[in-house]
Amino acid sequence: MNPIALPLLALSMSTDAFAVAICKGASLKNPRFFEALRMGLIFGLIEAITPLIGWLIGNIAAPYVDVWGHWIAFALLVVLGLHMFYEGLNPCREEIEQPSRHSFFKIALTAFGTSIDAMAVGASLAFSEVNIFLAAGLIGLATTVMVTLGVMLGRVVGSLFGQKAECIGGLTLIAVGVWILSGKF
Repeated sequence: MNPIALPLLALSMSTDAFAVAICKGASLKNPRFFEALRMGLIFGLIEAITPLIGWLIGNIAAPYVDVWGHWIAFALLVVLGLHMFYEGLNPCREEIEQPSRHSFFKIALTAFGTSIDAMAVGASLAFSEVNIFLAAGLIGLATTVMVTLGVMLGRVVGSLFGQKAECIGGLTLIAVGVWILSGKF
């Protein structure tokens, strides 16, 4: 594999997580850097593990991941997006009730939804001469950085748009799910 291809692959694997991180950051009440880093590390770890799983499964799972992976990611992101959109429309919700951090389960579920494509990439890397541990590490590192930056950018978006940012974030999650389903990620 071309030496430039691996870092580009890592960046491309983290773009969907970056978009989701902006939404997550916008839905938080004034997220701090350590919360953004926590989310980045959770996303990055999951995004690094999934290509390893895909690589290990290789030929056996490649058709399954290719066929069902987009549907799983789509369903997870649409459900989370609809929930976020509903929460943004809730008129009873005051700014004070905005959480200062997301639960590990919500973050991990979202991260898994955005990393299904990395599993398929891992399965395809099983057929090329690539150091899978280097590839997975670069994907995890790129995702950690992109998600951390995305959450902090979402902080700005959230302060500008307030509760509407959560509606926008929910619609963005749904759009990412549709985009994954269409095979563009």
